[in-house]
Amino acid sequence: MTAWQFVAATWPWEPSVVLGCAALGIGYLAAVRWRLGGRAGCFLAGVVVLLFALDSPLDTLADVYLFSAHMAQHLLLLLIVPPLLLAGTPASLLEPAWQTARVRALARALGRPVVAWTLGVGTIWVWHIPALFNATLDSGGVHLIEHLSFLVTGVIFWWTILAPLREARLAPVPAMLYLLAAALAGSVLGIVLTFARAGLYPAYLRPVDVLGIEPLIRAGWGLSPDTDQQIGGLLMWIPGGLVYLCAMLGVLMRWYRWDEQDAAAGDVPAPGAPVPAAPALPAGELHAR
Repeated sequence: MTAWQFVAATWPWEPSVVLGCAALGIGYLAAVRWRLGGRAGCFLAGVVVLLFALDSPLDTLADVYLFSAHMAQHLLLLLIVPPLLLAGTPASLLEPAWQTARVRALARALGRPVVAWTLGVGTIWVWHIPALFNATLDSGGVHLIEHLSFLVTGVIFWWTILAPLREARLAPVPAMLYLLAAALAGSVLGIVLTFARAGLYPAYLRPVDVLGIEPLIRAGWGLSPDTDQQIGGLLMWIPGGLVYLCAMLGVLMRWYRWDEQDAAAGDVPAPGAPVPAAPALPAGELHAR
C-alpha cells in the first residue's frame, strides 16, 4: 500500500468537522476585521490542528487501530489547540463580555486555580479509566462527549495562564507551580500507561480491520499491541511534559517582560539592567566634602 493509498483509505472526511472548523476560522477573521498577524496566526494554527486531530488519518487510527494515535489525538485537543486559540484571541474581543457581571463571575469561578487545574488534569485521567475509554470506542456519542470535554476543560485549564485579559491570569510564581503540578500528574499517568499490562484497552488487541491495514501496522510499522500501548504512555509522559515545560518558560519570559515594562513606566531599572552612575562632582566640591 502506497502512502497515498493509505491516506485515501484512512481519511474520514467528516463534513461536520470541516464546516465547523471553517466557520470558526472565518468567524474569527471577521471578528478581527480580517487583520492578519501573530495573534491571528496562533488562532488559525489552532483551528488547523483541531481539524487535523478530528478529520485526518490520525482520527481513523485512533478510533480503530492504535492506542498511541488516540493518545496523540488527546494531547492535541487538550494541550495544543486550547493554548493556540487563547493566544490568538485579542483582549478587545472579550472585553465587552467581561463587563457583564455574570460572565465575569463565571470566568472567575472556573478560573480559580484549584478548579481549573482539577478540570484540566482530571479530565484526561478520568477518560483513561479503561471502562470509560472503551466506551468511547464503542459509542460515537460518548466519543463526541470525550472530545468536547477535552476542548472545554483544556480552555479552562489554559485560561489561567493565557487569558487575553491580564487580570484573569495567575501571577508568575503560582502559574509555574500550577504548570509543574500538571506536568507531574501527566507524567504519572504516562508512566502508568507505559508499564501497564498489554490489553488495558482490549479493542486495540484485535481491531475490526474493515480497511485491511492491520498487516501494514503490525508487520510494516512493527507496532504490536504491547509497543503501541507503550508508545501511547510515552507520548503522555515525555512530549506532554515538554508542553508544560515550554509553558513554564513562556511564563518566565512574560514575567521578565512585565518587569521591564513596569520598570520603564516607573523609571526603575529593570532586573539585570546596569545602575546609572552618579554624576561626578566638581573638584572644588569634592575637596570641600
